[in-house]
Amino acid sequence: MRALTAALFAGLVVLPCGLSRAEAEAAQTPPASPPDAHPAPGQPDHNATIDRLFAALKTAQTEQEATIIESHVLKLWIDGASPASRLLVARGVRELEGGAKAEAVEDFNALVVLEPTLPEAYHQRALARYAAGDSNGAILDIERTLQLEPRHFPALALLSRIAEARGDWQTAYQAWRKVLALDPKAPGGEARLNMLRVKALGRDT
Repeated sequence: MRALTAALFAGLVVLPCGLSRAEAEAAQTPPASPPDAHPAPGQPDHNATIDRLFAALKTAQTEQEATIIESHVLKLWIDGASPASRLLVARGVRELEGGAKAEAVEDFNALVVLEPTLPEAYHQRALARYAAGDSNGAILDIERTLQLEPRHFPALALLSRIAEARGDWQTAYQAWRKVLALDPKAPGGEARLNMLRVKALGRDT
């Protein structure tokens, strides 16, 4: 899951403001479908579909396969919001891309009010807060995101990047380990893990 300074992970190319392009596009554009990405009538519901996609992500054989699965997870997380909330996500994304960071934070504040139990609402606000220079607020939102959805790999990746920027190598390393536990085929993931391991523990593999 290429971020503020380097590779984050497949499918999540982070813009200069800190927002992932995959998440920006997921609010409006469905990705190509992997096998069994969406349940047929009578099959398990939205949450069960996400569970199945996470299981597939752990067994993905290639980075390309993992990228497709990640995109579907992101799409389903955003699909869990109301139409009005999805419009807020799209507008907030546009504002961050245009450098209107304060306005984006306000839109994601409204999103949290509308969707207080939606993990992605807090994650989007974390992205906006971090882009606006409020790393402490971003960390609080990441913590809430992970309380609601412990498997939220973009939030874990953002936490790792924030910790790295602060020189908190232990937190950066542990958060990235969790990313790879969920997404073993993240491009550049093992190289980043080894770098963080050396910084945190003073040794390589």
